[in-house]
Amino acid sequence: MQREGSPWQGLGVVISKELADQVTSIRMFVLELLVVLVAIVTVSFATEQVKQTTAEDPFLLLRLFTTSQDPIPSFFTFLSLLLPLIAIALGFDSVNSEHSRRTLSRILAQPIYRDALLFGKFIAGLITISISLVVLWLLVIGLGLLQLGVPPSFDEVARAFIFLLVAIAYAGVWLALALLFSIVFRSAATAALVTLGLWFLFTLIWPLIAPRIALSLVQSDDLNTLVFAAQTAARLSPVTLFNEASSLILDPSARTLGPIYLYLPQLQGAVLGAPLPIDQSLLIVWPQIVGLIAGSILLFVIGYIVFQRQEVRA
Repeated sequence: MQREGSPWQGLGVVISKELADQVTSIRMFVLELLVVLVAIVTVSFATEQVKQTTAEDPFLLLRLFTTSQDPIPSFFTFLSLLLPLIAIALGFDSVNSEHSRRTLSRILAQPIYRDALLFGKFIAGLITISISLVVLWLLVIGLGLLQLGVPPSFDEVARAFIFLLVAIAYAGVWLALALLFSIVFRSAATAALVTLGLWFLFTLIWPLIAPRIALSLVQSDDLNTLVFAAQTAARLSPVTLFNEASSLILDPSARTLGPIYLYLPQLQGAVLGAPLPIDQSLLIVWPQIVGLIAGSILLFVIGYIVFQRQEVRA
């Protein structure tokens, strides 16, 4: 006998319950503390570097996100490494923990559909990450204002805000991936290991092997074709998409993502050092942003299909 009502019935209950569990968990507290400490360290080093080398730079606020000082990498580089870990920590046991506690069948026996349960877990995880990123974003800007003493321009704030949205989309990819493996594997340890293995592959190994794979598959003597093939292979990694989008949004002087300037006006603008308007920067990295959003949707849809076909009875 089918239950009557909307398939989204109970969505708000699931979101509020998952949010309460995640925000108050020791796991999330440790991760947030780690990210805040990293933000303070990177911003402090970046501020000192900016004061010494780029005091007349019109985009001082953006330099806090991109400036690095050996051996400390830039802030957005740290985020590219830590955001996947936060998302994986929130999602690797979302569904299989319900199986192990034998509570999934009891939850679905209530007026809560599978659709609402899965969407609620994903939305709650994304809201938790978004809240953490917004607080971190405000912390970086606040520290920058206090230490630099220069108010940011509208273009700087707009670019920093777009960077925040890109970071949320990037975290959504890893959250959807962790949720997918939480559905596929009944063991939380297996789901965590597989997801961390993919994170290690895409972060450290794929940038090294992707160009070689592309060059072995593409038989051409044209340099532009070979570069395009290598870039396309590298962009199968969400880490590459996030790094490319972030680096160009946070650097108004950047005009291309590739090593070759294909158009003379781009080369002339780069030589003159004229900053690129924000809409033009968005136009260049729009494929990367769409790729991150599409990756999140695709992974969630795969997990949704698998979850709908699973047996949930204890």
